Amino acid sequence: MGSVGLLYVGAVLFINGAMLLGWVESRSAAPMNIFVGILQVVTPTVLIVQSGGDPDVILGASGLYLFGFTYLYVAFNLLMGLDGSGLGWFSAFVAVCAVVYSYLSFTRSDDPAFGVIWLYWAFLWALFFLLLGRGRDDLARFTGGVAAVQGWVTGALPAFLLLTGNWGTNGSAWAVGLAVFGVVVFGLLYARLRGAPAPSSAPPVPAAA
Repeated sequence: MGSVGLLYVGAVLFINGAMLLGWVESRSAAPMNIFVGILQVVTPTVLIVQSGGDPDVILGASGLYLFGFTYLYVAFNLLMGLDGSGLGWFSAFVAVCAVVYSYLSFTRSDDPAFGVIWLYWAFLWALFFLLLGRGRDDLARFTGGVAAVQGWVTGALPAFLLLTGNWGTNGSAWAVGLAVFGVVVFGLLYARLRGAPAPSSAPPVPAAA
């Protein structure tokens, strides 16, 4: 069930990244945030209820709420015209939690590839914090580019690998590949998009995470 949710995490990351890049009108992104936000709140609740108290299952499900609450928060901002500052500071909280989940993936879960993916998300949420909580409008398009790329790399790709039973193979190689990809691609995006004027259609809300 979590793998299915991850696929739609990729979809909403891509849509909201496109929104920050000016490719998608802001209010038209709200329904996807609502759909996926609800999914990412219902899914972990079901997993926890059915876990039988298994701490590993509960731990794995707990991180999904961070996604669900972020997407629903984005939807409220889009539909109600909020300034995004509250979401920015919530993103700072999420970024710190993502670092902890990354550490647990490397150690407790022995899943280095997802450890790197959690670091991707920590980086993205940190950008949301800078954009919204600290008013760094010069990072708007860069944040959108990072979110759009992460929609495929941290959402769609691992979701399909998990759904087809191929995720557990060559975990260390995947971790190294993802780390190198992230440094190179996000570095290039930073050089290309940092300081570029934000599109007039982009509201002061993040792409979600």
